[in-house]
Amino acid sequence: MKWIILITIGIFGGIFGGMGMGGGTLLIPLLTSFGGVSQHAAQGVNLAAFLPMAAVALIIHFKKKLVEAKTALLVALPALLTAVPAAILAGYCSGGVLSRIFGGFLVLLGIWQMVSAIRAKKEP
Repeated sequence: MKWIILITIGIFGGIFGGMGMGGGTLLIPLLTSFGGVSQHAAQGVNLAAFLPMAAVALIIHFKKKLVEAKTALLVALPALLTAVPAAILAGYCSGGVLSRIFGGFLVLLGIWQMVSAIRAKKEP
């Protein structure tokens, strides 16, 4: 039964990840809440699933000319440089701390999206 839950979680993560909406934003909470996976393992599974998912989605988005190369480089290079220290730091954090940091990130992201939507609605 657990494998059915994990496959279903993977399907939803793949759908949102393929759309470029950050499948991990959905995948990590689903794995920890319903899949019985620890926070550290969920983040690791997310990274392992993200690589092939991102490669396929990136190829498709490039073919459709939906990627601005300059913008992608301006985001990707600093992200690559900070990923290693952040991964090392995450290894020293407890699962509870990682869960709170991730939860706080999701709350801030939700607030940002809500404020952006309200501002866009007010503009003519």
